[in-house]
Amino acid sequence: MNAKEWVEGFARELDVEPPTDKEFEEILDLAAIAAHASERVAAPVACWIGGRVGRPLDELIGAAKRVT
Repeated sequence: MNAKEWVEGFARELDVEPPTDKEFEEILDLAAIAAHASERVAAPVACWIGGRVGRPLDELIGAAKRVT
């Protein structure tokens, strides 16, 4: 099972739509910024925070870039 298949299965379990291809790439961009500017563990936590605030991915990426 690859990552996209796993994410789709996870989304089904939670009864939500999985991310689009563009969203998937933007989420990975956000995670990369967090991981490379700090420690790798910052990546999933940054994505979790982004999910909690519910702001658009481009806004989250911009905020992550400003932190670095």
